[in-house]
Amino acid sequence: MINPNNKPIGVVDDDEALRIVSDAVLKLWDTVDDLSRLRPAHTEHYHVTIFGSARIQDHTPAYQSVKYLAAELAAMGCRIVTGGGPGLMQAANEGAAQAAPDNPEASVGIRIDLDFEQSVNDFVGRTYEHKTFFSRLHHFVQRSNAFIVTPGGIGTLLELSLVWQLLQVRKLYDTPLILVGDMWHELLDWAKRTMVESGSALASPIDMQIPIVVDTVEDAVHLIREHHARWIADGKALG
Repeated sequence: MINPNNKPIGVVDDDEALRIVSDAVLKLWDTVDDLSRLRPAHTEHYHVTIFGSARIQDHTPAYQSVKYLAAELAAMGCRIVTGGGPGLMQAANEGAAQAAPDNPEASVGIRIDLDFEQSVNDFVGRTYEHKTFFSRLHHFVQRSNAFIVTPGGIGTLLELSLVWQLLQVRKLYDTPLILVGDMWHELLDWAKRTMVESGSALASPIDMQIPIVVDTVEDAVHLIREHHARWIADGKALG
């Protein structure tokens, strides 16, 4: 059958096809946005995501410090979440696995499919796989009650920046963002100087109070211990 415009029914020109595809893609994003609202108000377990460099070797003080950090948190009942790869991610998973050897769920890896990072580290008990950084970062946010940022490079900076902004615009709340080490003191000093104190009003003074910068992993453990205790006292743990 031919329609009045002499086009077979179901056949469209290139512009119309592009419009249909564009509309369909936008509707998919709407669906993703709706699903993102499903973050539960209460979770059965308290999850701490630890971000850090994939390049740090296991014989270094930084590796041992992060391993200790994760072990202390896992011993208090926290579940440790990392990117599942090598370096400080492996250190955190190793510490969690050693502190809770009979509970694979205590050591979680949310990994990305990269050509140069082919396998999850040996200490991950529960693995999630992602094809895109977008979905992976969103998974970290959905799963975490607190974030600890240890020394890292561009990928760690990306993760830090995302969480910082979500806290700034209150898409996340009551979620500690703890930065460990001198490099983060320098980053926050730069942000205050160039975004707030320069007079350009690129950020508000209160935005600079969101990340809590500490010198040692022991300081980070102390802060998480306090928040974890409030979380339990507020009845946010299920069961």
